[in-house]
Amino acid sequence: MKTKYIIDRGCTSCDECRWLCPVKAISMDLQGAHIDPEKCIGCGVCMNNCPSEAIRPVNPEK
Repeated sequence: MKTKYIIDRGCTSCDECRWLCPVKAISMDLQGAHIDPEKCIGCGVCMNNCPSEAIRPVNPEK
């Protein structure tokens, strides 16, 4: 199973992850960024480029 990612507390709404996501799985609102688990392909680009380190991997439910 591929790794999925979530955005934890600490998101500064910099919008960097949204522009880097190759499948447009990240959206922004007043609370910060959110990853759509259905669209996420598990590439890790968002986590590797998050300046506030607010993105972390999670294991999908079995």
